Amino acid sequence: MAGTLAACGSSDGGQGSGDSKTVTLVSHDSWAASKDVIAAFEKQSGYKVRVLKDGDAGQAVNKAILTKDNPQGDVFFGVDNTLLSRALDNGLFQSYEAKGAERIKAEYRVDQDEHRVTPIDTGDICVNYDKKYFADHELEPPKSFDDLIKPQYKNLLVTENASTSSPGLGFLLGTAAHYGDTGWEGYWKKLKANGVKVVDGWEQAYNQEFSGSSSGKKAKGDRPLVVSYASSPPAEVLYADPKPTAAPTGVAEGTCFRQVEYAGLLSNAKNTKGGKALLDFLISKRFQEDMPLNMFVYPVTEGAQVPPEFVKYGPQAKDPETMAPAKIADHRDQWVKSWTSLVLK
Repeated sequence: MAGTLAACGSSDGGQGSGDSKTVTLVSHDSWAASKDVIAAFEKQSGYKVRVLKDGDAGQAVNKAILTKDNPQGDVFFGVDNTLLSRALDNGLFQSYEAKGAERIKAEYRVDQDEHRVTPIDTGDICVNYDKKYFADHELEPPKSFDDLIKPQYKNLLVTENASTSSPGLGFLLGTAAHYGDTGWEGYWKKLKANGVKVVDGWEQAYNQEFSGSSSGKKAKGDRPLVVSYASSPPAEVLYADPKPTAAPTGVAEGTCFRQVEYAGLLSNAKNTKGGKALLDFLISKRFQEDMPLNMFVYPVTEGAQVPPEFVKYGPQAKDPETMAPAKIADHRDQWVKSWTSLVLK
């Protein structure tokens, strides 16, 4: 990765005419796409795709902002509605309306005047639970935010740091949407008193601390509740060998917050033509239908089909918490600051 970083970040013209047939996508660690789908883009466009994964979504966005004058790539994928205003206010992206943008569902469109970002996917941040733990302990799994502060769930939940992690921030915003501008702090005081554990990012929370994931079991994770995604249960089924008939994990539907992810052409991209071609491809039917079983998210374009097993094990939340991007922009930094002093100190 260090070699990729050096190549992408060079300021000596290394991305100039000699490398104009490579387009570099900067993203978070969860980026994934089928090889044949990327190969189809490369054949159709004539551009070779280089992918630079740069940590959790929150870390990746912050790094992209810090390097915006000499970016590591051409397109950034993975800024979501929780951090969108930070990216836009810092001038991270240049204007480009992707071809086929009219097929994006209206509820996911933002920044329609300037088209600095293109919606790519959507998913729900929710508390997941380890079914076996709750069956073994003859305990009903929690269903709502209110349940998480009850004594029977003490020391069971692990979440991510809201200042460094996208799902951690989404969970904080979900509580703010549910309890209101003045009520969420009181809720978190109770959650802290009930033994919530905070770790830096999703990988650590889900794959090390959570007892219900396949990786967490190997790591001897001891927390049967984790902030993750509504689409995490199908991942547990589809990656298992042999595949179970039911998902080993479940979702507390009353804890969900709707997330939308965007991609954009970086302001100082060296290969803008290749970047535009890649953005067009990210909302094509081929890529949109490839996402569910690779990144475990839902497509945002009309007509994109979702695999039946994905719907079966990871249906979208029926009534997730939501928050207008403008409200997130107005309050996010102060809420994160308050959350940090309340929960981490």
